[in-house]
Amino acid sequence: MSHLLLIDDDLRLTDMVSGYLRNNGYTVDTAGSLSAGREQIKQTHYDALVLDLMLPDGDGLDFTRELRSHPRTRRLPLLMLTARGEPMDRIVGLEIGADDYLPKPFEPRELLARVKALLRRAAPDRGDDEVLVFGRLEVDLGARQARLAGQPCDLTSHQFELLTVLAKSPGRVLTRDQIMDSLKGHPLEAFDRSIDVHISRIRALIEDDPKNPKRVLTVRGAGYVFAKKQDAD
Repeated sequence: MSHLLLIDDDLRLTDMVSGYLRNNGYTVDTAGSLSAGREQIKQTHYDALVLDLMLPDGDGLDFTRELRSHPRTRRLPLLMLTARGEPMDRIVGLEIGADDYLPKPFEPRELLARVKALLRRAAPDRGDDEVLVFGRLEVDLGARQARLAGQPCDLTSHQFELLTVLAKSPGRVLTRDQIMDSLKGHPLEAFDRSIDVHISRIRALIEDDPKNPKRVLTVRGAGYVFAKKQDAD
């Protein structure tokens, strides 16, 4: 049974959401502030975190940065839940390591679908131990880890899935729709262009020069292509 933590100061929403998730088979802890959530994360292992951005004692974006800076919580599946509607907030959240984003108000069923998708993507695939090798870059499907020159790349579970989709079709141009179709269990996006944000993050970690990428290329008006070879291979 997966153990979730919901950090939100809206007591009515917290009661509704936590009750709905529990009725669907999850163990759910709640916290009404960042300080309370921080202490619970120190004491308990969670399988996923649902985090509000606007909290009485701080900003969820800063808390996300904090979580991603520590080895223990670096890969904790994280869904941002907020009333903020500005695209820039959503983009920043994804850039600093959130796996998904759901704006308020929302349907509990959609939250449930997104939590399920987060957990599926984070679960190791025991049936696929293949390692895709492209020069200095390795995409280890069994360990769910990308490595550059032997050093792990700090990708979120969603970013690893996205990289895997591209790496499994080297030389083939994939549209955004094709990429989304290939991301197993991923619900509809909360907003357009999130793939572009994740691609930028992937490039920052696997490219020698993210501003002049040679591995993950943009094909204008079409989508993205994972280059079969690059000069350093």
